[in-house]
Amino acid sequence: MLHYTAMASCEAARDRLCDPAFEVSAHYLIGADGRIFGLVDEHMRAWHAGAGAWRGRGDVNSRSIGIELDNDGAAPFPEAQMAALEALLPGILERWSIPPAGVIAHSDMAPGRKVDPGPRFDWRRLARGGLSVWPTDLRPAPCDPAAFAAALSRIGYPEEVDPETLLSAFRLRFRPWGRGALSAADVAQAQAAALLHVDPGGASA
Repeated sequence: MLHYTAMASCEAARDRLCDPAFEVSAHYLIGADGRIFGLVDEHMRAWHAGAGAWRGRGDVNSRSIGIELDNDGAAPFPEAQMAALEALLPGILERWSIPPAGVIAHSDMAPGRKVDPGPRFDWRRLARGGLSVWPTDLRPAPCDPAAFAAALSRIGYPEEVDPETLLSAFRLRFRPWGRGALSAADVAQAQAAALLHVDPGGASA
């Protein structure tokens, strides 16, 4: 699961993630300059996800690897940081048998509560390297709310969330340029994304 830190510096984020008083942690922290900090052993539970669900299951902390990116959510993610993430992910996916579709955003499992890593994160770049998914085979679709909801459920989004919040979460991940009410383009993108998602098993990245 990918996050941004929204902290003043990488060092401030590292100190926060390592301070038991704050009850928040992550397995990895990647600085804007590409430095990778291993903070929690992958076999240990880290407190990075919080309340939410993915693919019908809660307690995402117990079945995910949390990666924090030193970023405020408004700035682009630097090349050095993206390259470091691309170097880190393959080993995690191999060790835990996580398919590319199992690499998710914090906002995916906590719609409305979280927005990271945000609209500036380059998911298409990860997908080109086989480290995430990005739909490209879009087919025309009517603006059907029921079809959109069914596609999001297949992807893994929590079904109990209201439609407007789900739309916002989906757009953060797959259509950051999308605005306004649900559109046929949203439905087409969601249905194409759903075809790329398989059950990632016991863990998510």
